[in-house]
Amino acid sequence: MSDFKPYRKKGEDLFQNLSKSLKDVFEHDVFSPLHGKFSPFRADIVEGRTAYYIQAELPGFSKRDITIEAGSDNLTIRAIRENRTEELSEETKVLRQERQYGEFVRQFPIGNMKEDNITAKLEDGMLYVEIPKKAPGKPAHKQIDIE
Repeated sequence: MSDFKPYRKKGEDLFQNLSKSLKDVFEHDVFSPLHGKFSPFRADIVEGRTAYYIQAELPGFSKRDITIEAGSDNLTIRAIRENRTEELSEETKVLRQERQYGEFVRQFPIGNMKEDNITAKLEDGMLYVEIPKKAPGKPAHKQIDIE
């Protein structure tokens, strides 16, 4: 009986594997500070008349894995996924691990938000955040005296 090799294509040689690996290293910025521990997730930001709306893709996360913080004219969304390979028994082994684990963080600069009235909902792997705008104030006018 032969060893099971689920990811090797028929006729693929070692040189092709090495070439592909090197190509992957230089095409994906693995040396960037965001690679690894802090990986961004995709999000859409929409500005309405009275609020901003953020829709973020966070598949596989539960409410307890996600934190949202508002302050200093920024909204931060942080999601943490723990590595669960320790659930394997002694008879099993991981052949390939493609899912990402760690901390996923995005920070959105939003200047005129009402921090107290922000709402969020997680539904089918999508996080929906509504950020109400502050009421526009009158521009400050000040008479400048000329000396």
